[in-house]
Amino acid sequence: MFSLNLQVDMATKWIFWVVIVGVLFGLASTQDFNAIITKKPEAVYNHTAALILVKFASAAYTDDQAALQAWTCHRCGGLIQGFQLSEVIVDVPNSLQAIVGIAENLPAIVVAFRGTQETSFQNWLADLYFTQLDFNYPSVKDAMVHHGFYSAYHNTTLQPHIVAAVQSLLQQRNGFSVMVTGHSMGGALASFCALDLVVNYNIQDVQVVTFGQPRIGNPIFASFYDSSVPKTIRMTHGHDIIPHLPPYYTILEERTYHHVAREEHEYIIILKPRSTVHI
Repeated sequence: MFSLNLQVDMATKWIFWVVIVGVLFGLASTQDFNAIITKKPEAVYNHTAALILVKFASAAYTDDQAALQAWTCHRCGGLIQGFQLSEVIVDVPNSLQAIVGIAENLPAIVVAFRGTQETSFQNWLADLYFTQLDFNYPSVKDAMVHHGFYSAYHNTTLQPHIVAAVQSLLQQRNGFSVMVTGHSMGGALASFCALDLVVNYNIQDVQVVTFGQPRIGNPIFASFYDSSVPKTIRMTHGHDIIPHLPPYYTILEERTYHHVAREEHEYIIILKPRSTVHI
């Protein structure tokens, strides 16, 4: 009798836990389903657009200003040969450069940022390893970003000239989207630029494709960015260290860096001397 009662008790407990687990799983499934149906659509990866934009990211590295202005540089042909360059913005003290113009084949207004120069790459890489989140992103509670990336776009000659050029070109090409791109640090600047255009200048159709972009802010900032600029693709390559920087520390939660947007793997083009990436 004792053995029978024990078996009944164990069976009852087993059924009880199966029911509890089932209920919890059901709740979790419901929450996941609700999250899926209420989540904003992710960016749709367009391989052709990515092939074109990586060419612009490459062209942005051109140092020959005469060839760049004439759009005759060795990186200015092929898929981007017919680009109508509007402006080249150069910030000499900070070694920054961006190009703005019209790409009829996308069709879009294109903004492309140069990445890190070879002469400063090692110092920049060291900075990425050790710099903590050190700047509160304006008007977004608890959103923190990398001050260097933020300042490189917002506190230099880049921001006002890019905004003015984009606004002017949109008047010429009503209905065109704005596509922003960049490689490495240029990808970080592209993200801040796109967010600026959407949030501060109410430009609606802004799309971003970056290549080898580092992390730029904490999870709160990343969430704000994703909701503001949902049409964003980060292209990455398995052998590129930059997308893994600044480091992500699980134990720090909101105080650590977190990537924005959707990630796509593999890209190929020579962007600058001794630097090859794959698409």
